Amino acid sequence: MISQSLVLALLAGLLAAGPAASGAQAQSDPGRRKERPQMTLRASPMIGFPPLKSVLTAELTGGANDFEDYYCAKVEWEWGDTTTSSASYDCDPYEPGKSEIRRRFTTEHTFREPGRFEVAFRLKQGSKVVGSVKVTVTVTD
Repeated sequence: MISQSLVLALLAGLLAAGPAASGAQAQSDPGRRKERPQMTLRASPMIGFPPLKSVLTAELTGGANDFEDYYCAKVEWEWGDTTTSSASYDCDPYEPGKSEIRRRFTTEHTFREPGRFEVAFRLKQGSKVVGSVKVTVTVTD
């Protein structure tokens, strides 16, 4: 007959050795949410006289390269002067761990009138905004 202290010692040894020793396999949590990349937006120049031609660059930094919400998202620019622009892309179907998000978006816009313009960059899946960032462009008299 096996003593209770021997059984406890064996169990303690298995627990201390970790899952591989007990025959169990560690599994990643398939429902775990991937880290969202951070969005930044800059305008160059940010201040000037009309007509001000500004180059705007939105960048996604950090986070997962295969962040599903940002994969093949529609791009929308709202210029703050009652005009908007948008673009969409043809992409292969999303595959976790394989599909890669686009990390840099660049465009230019000419502001023709003086004012402070809040420019918004948005990523959309269908009609849902999944990420956005803003910058202010100032056009002086």
